[in-house]
Amino acid sequence: MNTAKRFAFWKVFWVLLGVYLVFGALGIAAASLAPLKDQPFDINDFLSWQHLSYQLINFIFILFYYYFTLNLFYRLITDKKSVTSYVRLIVIIILVLIAFYLLSFKFLTPSKKINEQLTTGLLIFSYTLSTIFYIGISLLISYLTYLTDEKKQRKVLEEQKMQLEVEKSNANFNFLKAQINPHFLHNTLNFLYAKSLPYSQELSEGILTLSDIMRYALSEGNAKDGKAPLKDEIEHVKNVIKINQLRFSNKLNVDLQVEGVINGASIIPFVLITLVENAFKHGELKTAENPIIIKIKVNDDSLWFFCSNKKKTGPKELSTGIGLVNIKKRLDLAYGNNYKFIVKEDSDFYITELSIDKL
Repeated sequence: MNTAKRFAFWKVFWVLLGVYLVFGALGIAAASLAPLKDQPFDINDFLSWQHLSYQLINFIFILFYYYFTLNLFYRLITDKKSVTSYVRLIVIIILVLIAFYLLSFKFLTPSKKINEQLTTGLLIFSYTLSTIFYIGISLLISYLTYLTDEKKQRKVLEEQKMQLEVEKSNANFNFLKAQINPHFLHNTLNFLYAKSLPYSQELSEGILTLSDIMRYALSEGNAKDGKAPLKDEIEHVKNVIKINQLRFSNKLNVDLQVEGVINGASIIPFVLITLVENAFKHGELKTAENPIIIKIKVNDDSLWFFCSNKKKTGPKELSTGIGLVNIKKRLDLAYGNNYKFIVKEDSDFYITELSIDKL
């Protein structure tokens, strides 16, 4: 960023012109409503050549004053200069303003009568207030602009950092997938499935389900433009539920409800499944009164997901919370402001709720 020209000349010009016109109109209105006793209101006084020339010269001076001081103060702030630099600049500004006040008072002021009635002390007090106002406005605008720019820059850097983390995560995932030959894995699981059929229907079913889970996780073609078919993601959820049921002899209490047309919809993969796996990991699943409740509703191009589980009693499994953090980052990148992700937790229950306005 070129800090020397942070405030463009024409932008300063148009803003200042607008301020001048507004206050000029207010001044004329005030003079017409409450004129001086010895100087009745006359619109020609405001339209005289002397008055307009004074206002034009004053406007030109103030325009260049703000153009230079705003950019100079902004540069000092962004470069984090010492107090000495500010003092030096302020002294120069004060000297310039004093010179302008003297020239203006002697040659440009249209109302000589009014100035003649003012005491020297009152004039000095008036010009001192004007100087403080001019310098204060420049400093304030420069500092507020710096804060705004800093906030925008910080947001851009955070987004870039988030993007890099996602890319790193994807690279690690792709590296892991590269270490496993999917065909070898699937063939092996299919071999084990065939061998286990004569011995245990439950075992063979578990191997087949595991094969489906691994195929979804390792498939190169499960995601298009970073998204996977919603029906595949839900099928993956069902397979994870199934494999967990087999682990615990079908004693887990799980209530899965799917509503709406899911064919044709897509979603970034492994979001729903991470939330479901989190419920299996930390939930109490063996009481019929408090099953895991999983609800998925699809309406046109929107999705609503709800998962609730009763917390386990006794020792808790260690959780880093990284899974939820990664989900939030991936949702931010994929859906921006078009989603809401809410986590509700109390002493007994843990609830996650995700709504996506536009899949």
